[in-house]
Amino acid sequence: MTTSEQLAVVTVTFSPGAHLESFLTGVRAATVLQPRVVLADNGSTDGAPEAAVAAHPGVELLRTGENLGYGAAVNRAVADLPAAVEWVLVANPDVRLHPGSLDELLAVAARWPRAAALGPLVREPEGDVYPSARAVPDLVSGTGHAVLGRAWPGNPFSAAYRRTGEEPVERTAGWLSGSCLLLRRSAFRSVGGFDPRYFMYFEDVDLGDRLSRAGWWNVYAPSAEVVHEQGHAARRAPGAMLAAHHASAYRFQADRHPGVVGAPVRLALRVGLAVRSRLAVRAA
Repeated sequence: MTTSEQLAVVTVTFSPGAHLESFLTGVRAATVLQPRVVLADNGSTDGAPEAAVAAHPGVELLRTGENLGYGAAVNRAVADLPAAVEWVLVANPDVRLHPGSLDELLAVAARWPRAAALGPLVREPEGDVYPSARAVPDLVSGTGHAVLGRAWPGNPFSAAYRRTGEEPVERTAGWLSGSCLLLRRSAFRSVGGFDPRYFMYFEDVDLGDRLSRAGWWNVYAPSAEVVHEQGHAARRAPGAMLAAHHASAYRFQADRHPGVVGAPVRLALRVGLAVRSRLAVRAA
């Protein structure tokens, strides 16, 4: 049985506003344990992290010193946790955890001995289920999704990638949304944590893929539920976020097509994604 000393919660803050208070209230109701809670702050200017630390005993503020990006900030916070901590819930501050949801994730983890990452069912504020447990995109499915996803949301490439139309059942997945993940710390450390080259986007896809390649499981646990108010940070600078998304998409596929043999693929990806990025940024 997991104890309070073995569990921690990490959230990355960047002027999170009122979302942070809602998140911390949800953490208290999500588990009967009393986990250490760390705010890895990437340079907030709204005072919300400081107010949260003052209002919530047991909440710690870790200033990263600059905007490191999501994955690098999580890595910093996880590295600073006490050695006894084996399970770390990594979640965005705009996530609201349902009562008992963290305890349920721990219960599911006990049923999957090779589980390195566990993700809950994620609902949008309107109640729709967000496809948070997906297949790892290969070159064909990723290209098809990128080209057709906006104009034809139900295209077969996007449907296979998102696994839409499936009933939410407990299962393994290629990767899980980084908006809310319960991570086995020993597994997370064994693959080097999040790749810090991903400033934003695709760090969760990359992590899930590397965990699977290392023999671990990414487990979708829909018996635990959260609500995600998506994109509160991205809405401040949509153009920059779209550019970052396309840069991360290129990095993910380029890493998997290395060397001389992969050079033509990388070139095609660079050109195609650059064009798509410019069009998307212009539209935004």
